[in-house]
Amino acid sequence: MSKVMDQMLKEILPEDLHKADAYNLRKDGYSIERKENPYIQIISKPDGTGIDIYVKEGTLFGVIDIPVIITESGLTDIVYNDFHIGKNANITIIAGCGIHNNSDQNSEHDGIHRFFLEENAKVKYVEKHYGEGKGTGLKTLNPVTQIMMKKGSYMVMDTVQIRGVDDTLRTTTATLAKDATLVIREKILTTDDQQAKTKFQIHLKGENASTHVISRSVAQDQSYQEFKSNIVGSKKCYGHVECDAIIQDQGTVKAIPEIYAKSVDSNLIHEATIGKIAGEQFVKLMSLGLNEKEAEKMIINGFLK
Repeated sequence: MSKVMDQMLKEILPEDLHKADAYNLRKDGYSIERKENPYIQIISKPDGTGIDIYVKEGTLFGVIDIPVIITESGLTDIVYNDFHIGKNANITIIAGCGIHNNSDQNSEHDGIHRFFLEENAKVKYVEKHYGEGKGTGLKTLNPVTQIMMKKGSYMVMDTVQIRGVDDTLRTTTATLAKDATLVIREKILTTDDQQAKTKFQIHLKGENASTHVISRSVAQDQSYQEFKSNIVGSKKCYGHVECDAIIQDQGTVKAIPEIYAKSVDSNLIHEATIGKIAGEQFVKLMSLGLNEKEAEKMIINGFLK
């Protein structure tokens, strides 16, 4: 692999790609490397636009990596990946996209991921987005995640965007059946004149379905962030949304909550906090010998941890 690819894989994957039980590496619009095992099957879609991943019933503690690397300037890459998670399976899926752009042309990746969880299936889904390069061309990422959860299934979704992405629209929709649980943890840092928009739409359709959405973000310089959430409860259910943001310089953040209880037994909560770093945090850290920049960095890193 090239030095550029190696660096981007280190940024978006927690460990060496080849240690995963199964993986599919996509570069500049094409799958270039793949690994399967008897429990995890990866099939290319006939038109080359993505892959279908099948996890067999009862598969335990498997790890699947599906990184995407964009190094070709001027490319718009759209990929459709479907994940079919068998009954009682327990799997970790690590996705992410790194864009390297040194050109004045825009580079974009739009990943449309659909998850189909069978009864009592468990998924941990980790997604990290990263951009680099000194070109004036935009680095754009527009992830779409669609989640269908059957009875008793459980999913944790950790998404991180902390550097170099100029423009993003992150859309997540989910439908939960009886006793299903969805936990979403989002972390976003924007700088310069970057823009990040997030939309969550979650339907708690089955009895005792539950969701907990936590969004933490920092908007610096002249960047803009927008957070929209729409939680619908149709039966006895529980939904809790937390949106916490720090603004610095001329950064701006807008939070737009919507909760819709369609049953008297729906318990839906939305909390939003937007503000600057508290002065007492600076004072405490600077009293330990840190300068202002060091204190600021430590506070932000702790907030996004």
